[in-house]
Amino acid sequence: MLDRNTPDDELWEAIKFGSVPAFELLFDRYWRAVYTTAFSFLNDAEAAAEIANDTFLNIWRKKDTLNISSFKNYLTTSARYHTYKVLKAKKKMRLSYVENYDQLPVSEILVQNEGEEKIRYLNLQVDIEHALLNLPKRCREIFLLSRITNLSNVEIAERLSISQRTVENQICIAQKYLQHNIKNIALTLLLAVILK
Repeated sequence: MLDRNTPDDELWEAIKFGSVPAFELLFDRYWRAVYTTAFSFLNDAEAAAEIANDTFLNIWRKKDTLNISSFKNYLTTSARYHTYKVLKAKKKMRLSYVENYDQLPVSEILVQNEGEEKIRYLNLQVDIEHALLNLPKRCREIFLLSRITNLSNVEIAERLSISQRTVENQICIAQKYLQHNIKNIALTLLLAVILK
């Protein structure tokens, strides 16, 4: 029997078999989080609500083909990706020819640069989250507990009932993997800026 305490992975399994009640439970559980993530970048209630609704609509439509190991992580990444697309589209729409760029008020130039920085930051964040999703589940979990939750290696070892040495090894593996991938992400961003 599905209820408010049913874990995400069980709800997701039910959704893959077409369970509308399971979908409604996950929708109720996470819609606000997706909306808040989008709103924090866009500062636009209507656009944030549209992103939240579209995110869940896409999940329902693609339930047969999606492979989601962590529903919460998937939603966060998806919300940021859709927000990035909206910010990028808004940037393109605001583009206008300026004959004397040096004569623009400084505040206007700063607003334009701030928008570009927000897009770059959001894009980098999405890429890093995608890179994290490619780590083995236990390795990702240990890394997030260490770097996001700020638990010590001893606390992580106790929480997961593993040795402190295993925790250190997994963090080291995650760091090496991310360093390699972040170099590639940074290079991609640099090329995007140079070639634009």
